[in-house]
Order: sequence, then structure tokens, then C-alpha cells
Amino acid sequence: MYVVIVYDVAVKRVNRVKKFLRQHLHWVQNSVFEGEVTRAEYERIKAGLKEIIDEDEDSVVIYRLRSQPLRDVFGTEKNPMEDII
Repeated sequence: MYVVIVYDVAVKRVNRVKKFLRQHLHWVQNSVFEGEVTRAEYERIKAGLKEIIDEDEDSVVIYRLRSQPLRDVFGTEKNPMEDII
């Protein structure tokens, strides 16, 4: 499945969330990651994020898609998908 994860977390947890998500997904822009994952990877990502965030202060939204979406980018793309090997 293809996922897009967006988050809004307290400053003291931003780097932990970003570092964790970089292990699993492609960084798109500030607080946005996306990529293809298996069901098991998806469950690991959810569990890992729940350990890092404070559910009373932070917000994480995961969009699940059946296939890689078509993307239209306007302006400068912060981390082009072509950079992925």
C-alpha cells in the first residue's frame, strides 16, 4: 500500500519523528513523508509513532492509498522523487 504521513508535533519531538520516518519512507517536505510499505511495515510505523508522540499534544495523519498517486508539484520540490535509487 502507498501511504502519505503528515504530522504536527511539539518541537521537542520533531527530530525523533523525522528520524524515525526517514527509516521507512521518503521525505517530501516539512512534516510530510510518503512511500510504498507492506502491511507489516505500516503496523511498525504506527506503533513507532505512537511510542514517540504525545497523543494529548501531537497530531499524525496517515493517508492509505492502493497505489502510488499521481503528483502535481507547483513551485520548488524540496526533495524530488527522482533522487530515490
